Amino acid sequence: MNSDQVSKRSAASDTDTKLILVTGATGDTGRPTVKLLLERGHRVRALARKQDGRSRALQELGAEVVFGDMLKIGDIRAALKGVRSAYFVYPLAHGQVEASVISAKAAEEEGLELVVNMSHKQSRPFARSQATMAHWLSEQVFDWSGIPVTHLRITFFAEWILYISALIRKGRYVVPFDGDSRFAPIASSDIARIVVGLLENPAKHVGQALSLHGPVEYSHVELAALIAGVLGKDVRFEQVSTPEFLELLGIPNDTAKGAHFEAVKIDQQEGLLSGTDSLGSEIAGGPLMTMEEFVANHRAQLM
Repeated sequence: MNSDQVSKRSAASDTDTKLILVTGATGDTGRPTVKLLLERGHRVRALARKQDGRSRALQELGAEVVFGDMLKIGDIRAALKGVRSAYFVYPLAHGQVEASVISAKAAEEEGLELVVNMSHKQSRPFARSQATMAHWLSEQVFDWSGIPVTHLRITFFAEWILYISALIRKGRYVVPFDGDSRFAPIASSDIARIVVGLLENPAKHVGQALSLHGPVEYSHVELAALIAGVLGKDVRFEQVSTPEFLELLGIPNDTAKGAHFEAVKIDQQEGLLSGTDSLGSEIAGGPLMTMEEFVANHRAQLM
């Protein structure tokens, strides 16, 4: 479907308050997307796995929270009933392609106007990481479905440093990656702004795969130094093996993440996560968050 068709399809129901589905609604990008959509007056249905504090918080914001398994087509059909557009995001876990097939089929049945699909920056048909390959296959699935779709190929989240916050509090910026590997971290709140911008203005980027980055590129060594400067404490870069890293994170048996990290190490060596752009700020309607701002905003977690 081309952009003219999307515009006509959207115009037909512009007078309605459209219902938007956010999958992975309690995750890093799902939560701020739900919040921002609600703030901008949209009706939001949030798909979560279970009732917990995070899902209750979305309900308190005004979202319609539904519970289901993204690997069960009955759950997804129910979640998409009456929905006009959706943000599709799946966790770094097995089942990505199957979940995409299920969601694309249900979205096609419901006649969605747009799906915004979260993917990887290094998505490609010969990806080393099975997780990244699954994201590339998911892109193909949504494209084949005929549903209007925009893919977000995003570099590392700024939240990466929060995943290792316990180590940063001890003065250690620990990763399984080379210190000189470069990337431009992007905050999940900015990803939400981009997602909402696309959902509100679907025609311009439909059918595209958008490579998106934060405003400034760093090496891991440079990022460790930036964190140290903002916090006013010593934070040392430290590279460890992937098994050591998983042990430090408390997930020693997570083979899916371990294999992904090993592949991403090489992807970074080849510059596949590097780069900057202005596209994200154009879609979001303003500057993206700097890492200085991000670290300052999360000082309590990092000190």
